[in-house]
Amino acid sequence: MIGRISGRLDWRGPDHVLIDVRGVGYIVHVSDRTLAGMPAIGEAVSLYTDLLVREDLLQLFGFPTMLEKEWHKLLMTVQGVGAKASMAILGTLGAEGVGRAITLGDARSVQAAPGVGPKLAQRVILELKAKAPGVMAAGVGLSAKAGAEDVVIEDAAPAPRKAARVDEGGARRAASTADALSALVNLGYGQGDAAEAVALVAGEQPEADTATLIRASLKRLAPK
Repeated sequence: MIGRISGRLDWRGPDHVLIDVRGVGYIVHVSDRTLAGMPAIGEAVSLYTDLLVREDLLQLFGFPTMLEKEWHKLLMTVQGVGAKASMAILGTLGAEGVGRAITLGDARSVQAAPGVGPKLAQRVILELKAKAPGVMAAGVGLSAKAGAEDVVIEDAAPAPRKAARVDEGGARRAASTADALSALVNLGYGQGDAAEAVALVAGEQPEADTATLIRASLKRLAPK
């Protein structure tokens, strides 16, 4: 199993890139969001990967963070969601947005992804709602980017090294969400209720830090 690809970006297509790893070129399929964050041709890049194996096909899918990769794997467990639909959802919402939409039962946001109809969007919500809090809680450990600092590029004139540009704000928000959710669960709130409260607050206050998320979530969870 190939878990990560690190090398030089040689080419980019409409939905995939070619990464040269010591003379071997790997075609890696990526979402629109990830493609937009790729460095310039010739620069170093690193992506976490998931390998799709079929009788007549082997495809690598790339993700800037493990959090996004975990959401891809979960989305693929939903009946009717293939790799293309999963990448479309992640490309539209991002890892953080997927978690928030599923937790809040926001099928319309999921449906905004190209090729995803209302029935499929609703199925994604129904099948993954109970699993979403667990992924959100793991956000601290999964939101780190696949760094390209250790990539060796053997050229006569070495290209400048830059990692794929990751949504740093999204990674920070994922970490804050995970910390707030963990704190609320430690206070005795159910993981599902806590996740929904945190997701609501995070949607209303995208730049909120952990302490702000906890305070606002506690207000939502307080008995009416």
